[in-house]
Amino acid sequence: MIAIVDYGAGNLGSVKRACEAVGAAAEVVSDPAALARAERIIFPGVGHAAAAMQALRDAGLEDALITAFDKGTPILAICLGAQLVLDRSEEGGTAGMEFVWGSARRFQLDDPALPVPHVGWNEVQVTQAHPLLAGLCYGDRLYFSHSYYPATIALRVYATTHYGIEFASAFGHRNLFAAQFHPEKSGPRGLDIIRRFSTWDGTC
Repeated sequence: MIAIVDYGAGNLGSVKRACEAVGAAAEVVSDPAALARAERIIFPGVGHAAAAMQALRDAGLEDALITAFDKGTPILAICLGAQLVLDRSEEGGTAGMEFVWGSARRFQLDDPALPVPHVGWNEVQVTQAHPLLAGLCYGDRLYFSHSYYPATIALRVYATTHYGIEFASAFGHRNLFAAQFHPEKSGPRGLDIIRRFSTWDGTC
C-alpha cells in the first residue's frame, strides 16, 4: 500500500487518482501509525513551507517520515514535499527534515517573459539514471507549479530543468526520490513515474 501524506498541504485527490490510474493501491493518511505501516510513501505538497512544516510537526508526521526514511521505506516527495526534505527553505526561513543537504531558493529572474511562479510544462533533462525516470526521453516535458526551487544539492541530481536558470528538478538519496515537478499532473510520462514508484524497492 502507498500512503499519501495528508498534512493539509497537498494535491491529495490528484495523487490518489494517479495511483489508481496505474493500478496502485493508495490511501490518504494523516496518522503517524498508518504512515509507519506503509510499504511506500508519497509526500506531496503545495503552499507555504513554514506552515507546512509546522503542520507536519503538530501532527507527529515529521518524526514518522524521518523514521520511514531511516528504515528504508521508498519515498516519493513532490513539489513542496521535495523542498521540505532539504535542510532549509528561504520561504519563511524554514528548517527542513535534512534528508538531503541543500536549500530551496526563490526564483530571482530579471526576464519579464519568465513570471514567478513558474507554472506550466517544461523540459526535464535526465542527468543521471534512476529507475523512476527510465521512461523519460530527451525533450520530454512535465508539469511545474512553484516559486522556489531546489538549490545547492549536495547529493545525486537526477534531472535538471531550465527556467531562467538551471535547477535540479529531480534529486534523491537512498530510498528517497524527490521531484520538483508534479508527476500526478504530467500526463502519461508522469503516470509512468508513479507506476514505477509503485514497484520501486528504494534502490538505485
